Amino acid sequence: MLGLPTRYDGGHCRSAEVVALADRHCLVPVCPEQLGGLSTPRAASEIEDGDGSDVLDGRARVLSTEGTDVTDNFVRGARAAAEIAETCGATRAILKEGSPSCGVTRIVRAEQDVAGEGVAAALLRRKGLRVDGIA
Repeated sequence: MLGLPTRYDGGHCRSAEVVALADRHCLVPVCPEQLGGLSTPRAASEIEDGDGSDVLDGRARVLSTEGTDVTDNFVRGARAAAEIAETCGATRAILKEGSPSCGVTRIVRAEQDVAGEGVAAALLRRKGLRVDGIA
């Protein structure tokens, strides 16, 4: 959201709206997928069934498009992001919609938008943060 190349394809999702918040707030950029040990670039991933809450509760997996189970990476990254938020005293997270980590109201499955939240979004919400999504 701040222009850092953290997308699975090595690109970025810079948002002028988010960058403008730096005038009034301390912004802490994190990428849960990188924090979970995945490289950039990396294969795209999708939550196989359900959403991030289901992944956290052990009812769903995250699979890369190559068929690799990356569930542990996504959970580890979500936990690291939550720890950073707690350490910084964050009360709000602004995340990228559509992502299997950061989707707030929608994630992508089989190239289709579906209702649901990503793994990090679900955990941050559980930790009491206000979680907002940017398209």
